[in-house]
Amino acid sequence: MKRRDFLRSVSGLAAGAALPAMPAVISPARADARSETLLIVSEGGPNNLDIHGVGTNVPGYEVSWNCYDRLISHEMKSGPGGVPYYDRDKFKGELAEDIKIDDMSVTFKLRKNAKFHDGTPVTAKDVKWSLDRAVSVGGFPTFQMSAGSLTKPEQFVVVDDTTVRVDFLKKDRLTIPDLAVIVPCVVNSELVKKNASEKDPWGLEFTKQQTAGSGAYKVTKWTAGTEVVMERNEDWACGPLPKIKRVIWRMVPQAGNRRALLERGDADISYELPFKDFQEMKANGKLNVVSLPFSNGIQYIGMNVTRPPFDNPKVRQAMAYAMPYQKIMDAVLFGLGNPMFGASADKATKVAWPQPHKYNTDMEKAKALLAEAGYANGFETTISFDLNFAGVNEPLCVLVQESLAQLGIRTTINKVPGANWRTELNKKEMPLFTNVFSGWLDYPEYFFYWCYHGNNSVFNTMSYKSAEMDKLIDGARNAAAIGDKATYDADVKGFVDLAYADIPRIPLYQPFVNVAMQKNISGYEYWFHRRLDYRAMAKG
Repeated sequence: MKRRDFLRSVSGLAAGAALPAMPAVISPARADARSETLLIVSEGGPNNLDIHGVGTNVPGYEVSWNCYDRLISHEMKSGPGGVPYYDRDKFKGELAEDIKIDDMSVTFKLRKNAKFHDGTPVTAKDVKWSLDRAVSVGGFPTFQMSAGSLTKPEQFVVVDDTTVRVDFLKKDRLTIPDLAVIVPCVVNSELVKKNASEKDPWGLEFTKQQTAGSGAYKVTKWTAGTEVVMERNEDWACGPLPKIKRVIWRMVPQAGNRRALLERGDADISYELPFKDFQEMKANGKLNVVSLPFSNGIQYIGMNVTRPPFDNPKVRQAMAYAMPYQKIMDAVLFGLGNPMFGASADKATKVAWPQPHKYNTDMEKAKALLAEAGYANGFETTISFDLNFAGVNEPLCVLVQESLAQLGIRTTINKVPGANWRTELNKKEMPLFTNVFSGWLDYPEYFFYWCYHGNNSVFNTMSYKSAEMDKLIDGARNAAAIGDKATYDADVKGFVDLAYADIPRIPLYQPFVNVAMQKNISGYEYWFHRRLDYRAMAKG
């Protein structure tokens, strides 16, 4: 597909195209229900309702966040443009009504009136079982817990029915923040254990299909790839009862259809639209459009460094010089992103992340480096992307394909269904790909622990390993824990410089979260996971 044809195809609704049928709740006869129902349309939906599940995708985060509770959460503050924004450094109880932090432990007193969706009380045993599960299932959840030095079931201690203690293995400034992310959610342990098996001791097959939490919402219907329906938990004990009683979340693959549903008032909220559409909707003023940079987030081009030709640093540097950075900013993002390229050659490295690298589009340098690496005539490869976010990923890959062709690099674009994307990342077999990583904990060492450390997490998508990099990341984590600012600053600058010298992944830009809403929707909040929190939302 030619770039101009693709960009034309995603920029609007084809004349006469049929719009998808929306739920009956939007009919005039159901106006009362509509005022308490949130209608969401997006490109893709969840592939799993359990954050602990294998390969749970980003839309799955949204279900888990709203249907499960955690011990603690964040306070809110005023963010860019006055939009409520989670406060990285301030925490509040969620299931916990009291928190006592000691030198090497933290103790939580649970709310006595908290109940799971089936009416059974939430106990300290449920909390321990859930945290044991998170550190034991392996994969993404277990690695996430390890980011806060939470790795052993013995760390989670039942004091009495309503009190649980978390013991620290070592001092780590990420431990408390790590208890407020999506993974350490509290699961109805007795219900799940009844539906577990010898082959599936943690009941992952059961919780893949239905929620088993105590959160503000519960899933009452899920048709994978089509629709999720969530109903309010009338007995939710961890905050004010939400104004929204029912959430209907429809998967509408065509961006033009999603925009049309919004503009004619049949949908309340949408995201994942082409950036051009967001700019046009902002300009016409009929909808509220929020655009905020991802906290600790980058869209990048990743290369599998374990296989030729990307095992050669000169090839990776050539790729960094070949990226059509400004074309992507202009033709794909329409300015809705912060550039992560083209820093001046004499610019000092900051103790910050994200920050731009010093590569810029320079095809002559790219050609010279390829020749030095023995690939003067280019090579063939495949570039992959997540179809759940095709509105950005596909035109981006088309532009990269065009640019690489000038160097004799022949690329085939591989469109991976959103439900399979995380599984494909886990395999670490894709040679070249684009992806987004946004660190839930907004610290440079957290991002690098996930993406560059030799522990080789799912988000070290390049299979990059460097003893020097590991030493710098571990050093920064240890320095942060004891307040050694000089060592911390030196290690952060060191790992940023090394990442840009070895360049196993090429940062392109810091993306923006773009959400379009009807004017009568209030209560939108920006969270580290970038998904919607229905609990604070209301319709006028």
